Amino acid sequence: MLTKNSLVLKKTIRSLAIGWTFLILILCLVRFGDLPEVKVEGADKYGHFTFHFMFTLLWSYSKYVQQRQISVRDVMKIVLCSLLYGIVIEFLQEAFTVTRHADVFDVLANLAGAFTAFFVVVGMQRLKKD
Repeated sequence: MLTKNSLVLKKTIRSLAIGWTFLILILCLVRFGDLPEVKVEGADKYGHFTFHFMFTLLWSYSKYVQQRQISVRDVMKIVLCSLLYGIVIEFLQEAFTVTRHADVFDVLANLAGAFTAFFVVVGMQRLKKD
């Protein structure tokens, strides 16, 4: 039987994962022309890495909380979803914005973030089993 606290945790984690997914979409499609420009080489790629690192962590944790376990296969599916989501956003940028353009290096940064999260989740699972 679920306790009230575990139900709240499930809903909270799921809400965070959904919210993060929408935040990625908004930040990748909206123009922020009035903000100061960051003068760090590759800052955009760090952002993409972080977006998809957190995407993979949040959705993995959501799945773990829902089922009280998560398999490597489940995490791999989440990484694939992250990759596909990032590719769709790149197409949307190219098709519907004038200030943003599709970039294969953004997709690679997304993938690097998702795979880093994959290794964190799988590593934590292995540590937990020991």
